[in-house]
Parts: sequence; C-alpha cells; structure tokens
Amino acid sequence: MTETIRRNLALREYDIKTTPGGDQVVHSLKFIKKNGELVFFPRAIACGLNVNMKDNRLRGFLPIDEKGNKIGHPTSVNIDSIIQWNGKKIIL
Repeated sequence: MTETIRRNLALREYDIKTTPGGDQVVHSLKFIKKNGELVFFPRAIACGLNVNMKDNRLRGFLPIDEKGNKIGHPTSVNIDSIIQWNGKKIIL
C-alpha cells in the first residue's frame, strides 16, 4: 500500500521554509505540467514568485543538488498538479 498525504498537509509542510537550525527544508515532488509532461524534483526548496501565489494556486520550487546548490531555475507549480510529495501520493 502506498503512503498518502492530504494536499493541505503537504502545503503546510511547504510553508515551513527553514529548520530550527537555520537550514532550508528540502522537499521531493512530482507534478504534471500544463502540456502533460511529468516532472520529478528529487530535491527542491521553496522559493518565492512574483505573483500572488495563494490567489493563483501556485507554489514556487527551486531544484537543488545533494550539496544544496541550485541546479535549475525557479519553477511555479499549480497545487492541483502536484501528484507526489516527499514520496507520498497526494490525496484531496
């Protein structure tokens, strides 16, 4: 049986940007782009976007490598298109 997580709980985890020690919180996510392409970020951190993210149902992610260096560009992700969060299937 696959582990699941409710979307609202995943979004609460997203809102936690740093650990008590000051390190950035790293997430793993899988989502579907508008063109139907499946995208997987094994490691990503939360980042801001130049739009009202809550009103537009978007969240920003920046892919990073094992050492925490950015390896891509900030990506906006519609919350409805996220299908996996930290290895758990998203459910409503």
